[in-house]
Amino acid sequence: MSDLLERLRGRGWRMTSQRRVVAEVLDGDHVHLTADEVHARAARRLPEISRATVYNTLGELVQLGEVMEVATDGRAKRYDPNAHRPHQHLVCSGCGSIRDVRPAGDPLADLPAGERFGFQVSQVEVTYRGLCPACA
Repeated sequence: MSDLLERLRGRGWRMTSQRRVVAEVLDGDHVHLTADEVHARAARRLPEISRATVYNTLGELVQLGEVMEVATDGRAKRYDPNAHRPHQHLVCSGCGSIRDVRPAGDPLADLPAGERFGFQVSQVEVTYRGLCPACA
């Protein structure tokens, strides 16, 4: 069973055939699909699945904290199932492909106390940009 499906089962999430296929499509490392890409892949497995069902399921997964919504450079939102593994993103400025990266160190510790302006920082989002090998 996939990591995402296992987490959802552990939460007692009602697993309909439509929800299952969306979770299966999203499962894996470096998965950052748009809602339309999720729908296209889900429809290959379950032809009767509607676009609305995919959008609603993605919304529920984001709300549950099981999937992260990733928005880059005004492009379509992408959905990342690695919500429970701390990581940043490496984004290609050409084609928009996204890879998960886990640099050494703590990005929160890299922000000096004088630059926090009294904020109690709880989360850091870092995005690295460049060109992938295909676009370079």
